[in-house]
Amino acid sequence: MTSLAHILTQYGQQYLIQFQHQMLPSHIKAIRDIITCRTPHLGGHKWLCKKCNKIHYSYHSCKNRHCPQCQNERATEWLEKQTRQLLPVTYFMATFTLPKELRSITRSHQKIIYDLFFKTSAHSLMKLAKDPRFIGGNIGMIGMLQTWTQILAYHPHIHYIIPGIALSENNKSLRYPKNDFLMHAEPLAIIFRAKLRDALKQTSLFNQIPASVWEKEWVVDIKAVGNGSSALKYLAPYLFRGAISNNNILSCHNGEVTFRYKDRATKIYQTVTLPVMEFIRRFLQHTLPKGFQKIRYYGFLATQKKPQLQKIFSLLNLKLPKKKEAKQKNFTFYCPTCKSEMELIKRSNRLRGPPIEKLLHLPTWRNIA
Repeated sequence: MTSLAHILTQYGQQYLIQFQHQMLPSHIKAIRDIITCRTPHLGGHKWLCKKCNKIHYSYHSCKNRHCPQCQNERATEWLEKQTRQLLPVTYFMATFTLPKELRSITRSHQKIIYDLFFKTSAHSLMKLAKDPRFIGGNIGMIGMLQTWTQILAYHPHIHYIIPGIALSENNKSLRYPKNDFLMHAEPLAIIFRAKLRDALKQTSLFNQIPASVWEKEWVVDIKAVGNGSSALKYLAPYLFRGAISNNNILSCHNGEVTFRYKDRATKIYQTVTLPVMEFIRRFLQHTLPKGFQKIRYYGFLATQKKPQLQKIFSLLNLKLPKKKEAKQKNFTFYCPTCKSEMELIKRSNRLRGPPIEKLLHLPTWRNIA
């Protein structure tokens, strides 16, 4: 089976030699982590099955958020937590998309522009929500950044999950949308465009942006999504995995990678074949800066606004769900052959130093990392 780790191991050296002076540290780290994920380099456990007398190994994962082998457990935990806190109201999804004229500069200055993208889009939603013509109060939101399309093209956008309920300015009553309608998308897009323009004016990047982008119409979409559960289930996998899963990589032959994606309109799988260098480039451009938070909470769903969320639950005659205690993880391992419980006979630690030099035959790896 072809995997992302297999492709990076086979072609990573060529890619690094060709693009090393243009690569961000986060891209280099992603390559290193994905190649070494669940290999002896990261250490692990050695097990013995006494029934069939076989030895098996389980190696540690890299835990890099862009690795297709990791993060499934985090996605499940996050989804369970958000589902427990769903309110008994109609939910909405608002999607903000950056115009194509801003994508090149955004890709080159991700940390600055992604942060402004979050702040200005969230403030635009909260500003318009206070308008008495709409819901007329303080709303709560979960914002989630996504940067890729189904064919791995660069397309930064933010989804917001918004419960259709608001707290009045005096925090004493609740407000609800009328007829499953939260607010108009057109004025929301205008406010967002103005806020992002003003924010970028405070940076050195503003003069690099074409003036025409501030005159065109921007795309913002907002729609009702039922009780919110289906929207959370749809988004959760995208939040805790990289731009592509190993299951969707079909082959890597003769310097070309073929992968599949499901067409949203027809629900039928389509395939795309790319030169391997282009495939790696497309994958790495979705690697986020170190420490960047791609999930953010605003309004009464923000951590510092927990009293407001408690007030909403109280006005609804509901109890705010308690934080679920973390379960102690058991490291019981069962034999893949006979399914009997196995005995742990050895633990190993990760190897010292980055092992990538040996894997990719790059003696200058330390210098470029």
